[in-house]
Amino acid sequence: MTREPGPQPADAAATRDLVHALRAEVRGAVDDSTRRRAEYSTDASNYRVVPEVVVFPRDPDDVQAALAVARAAGAPITTRGGGTSVAGNAVGPGVVLDLSRHVNRILAIDPEARTARIEPGAIMGNLQKAAAPHGLRFGPDPSTQARATLGGMIGNNACGPRAVAYGRTADNVLELDVVDGTGRRFTAGKGLDVVPGLDRLVRANLETMRRELGRFGRQVSGYSLEHLLPEKGADLAKALVGTEGTVVSILGATVNLVPIASAPVLVVLGYPDMPSAADAVPALLAHRPLAIEGMDARLVDVVRRVRGAAAVPELPEGAGWLMVEVGGDSLDEALDRARALAADAGTRASRIFPPGPEATAMWRIREDGAGLGGRTPSGEQAWPGFEDSAVPPERLGAYLRELEALMASHGVDGLAYGHFGDGCLHLRLDVPLADPATAAGNLRSFMLDAGRLVASHGGSMSGEHGDGRARGELLPLMYSSDAIRMFEAFKDLLDPRDLLNPGVVVRPRPLDADLRRPAALPLAAASGFSFAHDDGDFTTAVHRCVGVGKCRADNTAAGGFMCPSYLATRDEKDSTRGRARVLQEMANGSLVTGGWRSPEVHDVLDLCLSCKACSSDCPAGVDMAQYKSEVLHRTYRRRLRPVSHYALGWLPRWARLVGLAPRLVNAVLGIRPVAKVVLAAGGMDTRRSVPRFAEIPFRTWHRRHGDDGAAPRPGGPWRVRRGAEAREGRRPQVVLWVDSFSDTLAPGVPQAALRVLDAAGFDVVVPDQQACCGLTWITTGQLDGARRRLTDLLAVLAPYAVNGVPIVGLEPSCTAVLRSDLVELLPDDPRAVAVARATHTLAELLTAPAPIGPDPGSGWRLPDLSDVTAVVQPHCHQHSVMGFDADRALLTEGGATITQLAGCCGLAGNFGMEKGHYDVSVAVAENALLPALRDAAPGDVFLADGFSCRTQAEQLAGVAGVSLAELLAARLPAEEPAHH
Repeated sequence: MTREPGPQPADAAATRDLVHALRAEVRGAVDDSTRRRAEYSTDASNYRVVPEVVVFPRDPDDVQAALAVARAAGAPITTRGGGTSVAGNAVGPGVVLDLSRHVNRILAIDPEARTARIEPGAIMGNLQKAAAPHGLRFGPDPSTQARATLGGMIGNNACGPRAVAYGRTADNVLELDVVDGTGRRFTAGKGLDVVPGLDRLVRANLETMRRELGRFGRQVSGYSLEHLLPEKGADLAKALVGTEGTVVSILGATVNLVPIASAPVLVVLGYPDMPSAADAVPALLAHRPLAIEGMDARLVDVVRRVRGAAAVPELPEGAGWLMVEVGGDSLDEALDRARALAADAGTRASRIFPPGPEATAMWRIREDGAGLGGRTPSGEQAWPGFEDSAVPPERLGAYLRELEALMASHGVDGLAYGHFGDGCLHLRLDVPLADPATAAGNLRSFMLDAGRLVASHGGSMSGEHGDGRARGELLPLMYSSDAIRMFEAFKDLLDPRDLLNPGVVVRPRPLDADLRRPAALPLAAASGFSFAHDDGDFTTAVHRCVGVGKCRADNTAAGGFMCPSYLATRDEKDSTRGRARVLQEMANGSLVTGGWRSPEVHDVLDLCLSCKACSSDCPAGVDMAQYKSEVLHRTYRRRLRPVSHYALGWLPRWARLVGLAPRLVNAVLGIRPVAKVVLAAGGMDTRRSVPRFAEIPFRTWHRRHGDDGAAPRPGGPWRVRRGAEAREGRRPQVVLWVDSFSDTLAPGVPQAALRVLDAAGFDVVVPDQQACCGLTWITTGQLDGARRRLTDLLAVLAPYAVNGVPIVGLEPSCTAVLRSDLVELLPDDPRAVAVARATHTLAELLTAPAPIGPDPGSGWRLPDLSDVTAVVQPHCHQHSVMGFDADRALLTEGGATITQLAGCCGLAGNFGMEKGHYDVSVAVAENALLPALRDAAPGDVFLADGFSCRTQAEQLAGVAGVSLAELLAARLPAEEPAHH
């Protein structure tokens, strides 16, 4: 066959013409900005290919229009869904079509036929939600289902844990509405006549198809043309699944649905190592499980280290585990099947998890594997590429043993997990890719050896993620030259000009070409954060983002907070991943060329709320709040800053000045026209209100009443005992650290905390000196100023910390600074570690065992909260750094009925006050906070420790909030005196 001319190299004039033509014909957005191209320059793989333009079609007809323009221009075309491809099959030159933004409808669910019609950008998790009321679901369920699109799953032939029961995506696709590389639109189902010449190609290659394709379930490398065989039903739709956008672009699909398992039970089995776990798989398959997943003990250790021991349920003994899910018509039947399976598992180490929070926690660990496996136990960055191999399940144990030996010979390591029931292994490896001189050679050497090993076991280079740029070059290791020529002929029938995803599967790019990490320049830590966990290098830190895209999911459904601005805008630039990609391009320097002051960098960071949710919710540990502070620090250090940095970044300083005449200031700012002028002058949105300052700041109140016992309290007078009198009482000491917000804006909170801590039997110490954590300096990137304030804070608090006295923080964002940013900004000061370890929230202190918590002999009893029904807004920084478990446990123990919100309130300190952020701030609040407040019953309490959260609720909903300290203090027994 004579092939037509392929993609034409781009030049500036041709690109301008292409963009102009796209804008003329496509109704959706057409964006050729540097920033947008940076966001789409990579997916979840090791590869970087910068497109010329990114298009967001409005509907399938718009997709067709964009494809027609690109074909006419001879421009390469890459269709993209969630961008979670780990093999590099969602990046390409020329035109990238993002179908996830608009072409994402679930068109119909037919419960009787058990089918669904969907558009390619539909999120897999949304299809599950739509089908669930009918007792149905889509069978294959990859761990990225909360953000992966059905089009991407069809492109890669995705599988997931439950493919062992329900098959691959190919097994669940009935029809596809597609456009091929020539512009033909047709419906692919059973039958070959819709593609001229296809029947002839099949008849010429029957022997090759039967001999080399479809040998085991997870053989998805290359094209799955075995579905075209007459004995397989000549099913073109199934054959197009897994072609990775190289022969057709998908406009729609009809897929099969399966019944939801009524009572799934999880069995966890422990083995001495991962190969031993793999050896047990064939016997377990006889029990017809829904899923068999393998998991390395070292992966679980990562979860314990990052999220705390409580994040991991008690597991049976072992260094490798199998997670086996079984179903049944009832819970009793499922439990019986679970017990029978455990008895046949070849191990005595087993535990059965019925449906519930522990089973959910286990599945969350498994789902986050791609991110958690992004670091080896030694802390090295681990990369995809060879992370998706598969062998027949009966060969998996032997394959793992030989693979471990191969890894050792190459000096690489990784944390194994995967779909062991299907023989599919996921493994990210610490192949050193940072050094441009050796990266390509290191990767090529290992990949070729590993590819030969897979082929020797009759395996597949890819078990579900596709070949992409990572493994296409390895296909000749597992296929004959006849099979390779057959793949090429199939591609040429449908895409003769090689415009669709060129360089993938057929005539692939070299696997060591277009690597992202070696092209990034180091950006060593200077005067900002230390980035100690990333070798002191900002570039290494931002490359923590490997693109798994969890920030693009609605994580609030699972109790997460990431990423609030993306949930408000649904724009890639406002996701943690999109921001990381632009920062990576800044480190590369060839596309984003302005360094720290690049407009693209500041544009992409503008709507980052600095909520820190990504630091805990992102499985790769990306901390965009820290990166934003570092960028602002390096951009404006010793330069004139935006006015809001002075107005809001120096808020504690202004609050102390206001303390000289708070009544006058409040009166003046209470005049709305005056307040608007002040807000505008300070770079703030004039739709906001200026919070009222305390007429008597806490520190002033404490100085006046701390010694003379004159402070009133419900139930009688109380007084502060100091010096010898305090020591004689032998009550355990605790330091009440009063931050600037609590001192000058919410003094009722520390006053209430004093009463609660006193009632709990503590001798409360309130240091005389000011101890500001510098939070507002940190969020505005004034890190030199933050470091000075933290140094002063250590002089005040460290003497208590090093002597074992607990420190209680009240404002969550400030408490989080002491627990996290403090040691990053002052890494060489041992006092910082002592203060970080000594700092607790009020709930953590009250629920901790002695000697940290209340003395059991003090008579302390938690106040009765049984009359409390509360809407609870955890602060983002508390969720991310300290966690909310202690607060939830305390409220539950007290008998309160709570509705705990997930997601940011939207104010986020200075963010929601700044000009240009108001609309997004409100949109974020609409995600959880405002609907919950509207739905609350009269008399319900709004509970929020964060001053920002209470301010947002008051300004947007007219609801006054209370802190935990105030809630508890109001319910202390009236007759109980307070003294300390």
